[in-house]
Amino acid sequence: MRTAEWAGSTAANPAPGAKAAADASLLAALAGTQAARDRALAHTTRRVVMASLGVIQDQKADRRRSRSIALASLVLVMLSLGPFLWRVADDLIGGEHISDIATQTSLWVCVLCPAILAAVLFAGWARSKP
Repeated sequence: MRTAEWAGSTAANPAPGAKAAADASLLAALAGTQAARDRALAHTTRRVVMASLGVIQDQKADRRRSRSIALASLVLVMLSLGPFLWRVADDLIGGEHISDIATQTSLWVCVLCPAILAAVLFAGWARSKP
């Protein structure tokens, strides 16, 4: 029982040196004498946050660039396939046979070019994923 009583009395009455050290650190914090340490920590934190912001902005720019390139290639393919689509539609509506060589060539171009473009876009997308 003596040990429990002694532990209780020391918890209620801390040593005078520990109280003085706690008072000194409290006074130093209130007086602002640790401002240099706080300022260094703030500068370090600011540098880390700014570096992270730069990385995030670079990733957004890369995604925008990739989207722009994909959209531009899609528009170019649609512009290049337009005449072929027009010819196929005109031949089929005009009564031409689908077995005609010009109609078949245009039809194959209209089928194969988008398939090749889709394969290239899928391969690029799959390669960019980790």
